[in-house]
Amino acid sequence: MARNIVVEPLSSMYIENQGVEIVERKGIGHPDSIADGLAESVSRSLCNMYIKKFGKILHHNTDECQIVGGQSAPKFGGGIVLEPVQIILVGRATTEVEGERLPYRSVAVKAARDYLRKHCSHLNIDTDVTLECLIGQGSVDLRGVYETGNLLSNDTSFGVGFGPLSETEKITLETEQYINGRLKKSMPEVGEDVKVMACRMKDKINLTIAAAMVGSEIPDKSHYKNVVEELGEKALEQASRFTCREISANVNTADDYKKGIYYLTVTGLSMENGDDGSVGRGNRANGLITPYRPMSMEATAGKNPVTHVGKMYNILSNKIANDIFDEMGGNVLEVHVRILSQIGSPIDKPQTASVQIILADGVKMDKVKKDIVGIVDNRLENISDITDLIVKGKIPTF
Repeated sequence: MARNIVVEPLSSMYIENQGVEIVERKGIGHPDSIADGLAESVSRSLCNMYIKKFGKILHHNTDECQIVGGQSAPKFGGGIVLEPVQIILVGRATTEVEGERLPYRSVAVKAARDYLRKHCSHLNIDTDVTLECLIGQGSVDLRGVYETGNLLSNDTSFGVGFGPLSETEKITLETEQYINGRLKKSMPEVGEDVKVMACRMKDKINLTIAAAMVGSEIPDKSHYKNVVEELGEKALEQASRFTCREISANVNTADDYKKGIYYLTVTGLSMENGDDGSVGRGNRANGLITPYRPMSMEATAGKNPVTHVGKMYNILSNKIANDIFDEMGGNVLEVHVRILSQIGSPIDKPQTASVQIILADGVKMDKVKKDIVGIVDNRLENISDITDLIVKGKIPTF
């Protein structure tokens, strides 16, 4: 049966020609991103356990991780965590097979602790965090759909993607990854909780960067001010590589030096002092929050990477959009993709795969339509490739 793939013009102004664009990136240490990261890490670990023991991924969804902020008393030169952050791992998993109990909770807790150690360099896992695993067994109906072996959708839902990233979107993503990547080697004072908000007004881009500073790395107020200034300069230099537009950067704009207000933390994470986090409240599957583009409300992180369309279709939509842009040789400027499933139907045969495109000047739909249908059809035919990449951690989900 042929797949229901629809290709049509996008009745919208090209993103680079719009007068205003707003883009957000919640960095790896933001409490919502940590919740996403923990959920995804637990899911991947469960996948690997299932594959090792049974040769296939069994039913699970761990996309309900919750973070309850703690309390701290940061200060220049140090500070202490007064009350630990509470992390609750929530979801459903296959807990038993033919009478054999599986160590799913031990696997989940280890995955969560390993993730925190890797990504939260100033967090003491033994004292600054309490971790509770409340993952239980999934519903019989959903597991029945999952275990048929035919890769049937476990929900009636949709995924959304677009491509390529605009200049402003790329700058937003690259800026956070730069601060939490290469820059860390020369600026250990900057914590992992970094948020970048970009606002483009015609040809002027302004970056507002919130960066939690680590008290133990900053001896005094003067040093703090120098770090903030240097961070702004380096972020601006990095961002300028991606655009010819006028660009500016402002760091920690809520600081008030006269009143003694500084974004100072013990761990480099705002969750140490009241900020909570939940899966799905942050970045979408492409790593950004983009109110000027189509978005899905589905949380991607933590859902099973086999039949959960809330994960698979969001990732696949972005892949398809960028494939179309890359392979159309300049004939297509912008691509929006929406894929809708039906519970119990094959995941590779959605109710519809909708592709909307903005064509370059002078290009006719007839020139590209057949090739676009082929790209979408091929991606759906090989949707299981996405599963393998997710399990190996080669596809980001937030």
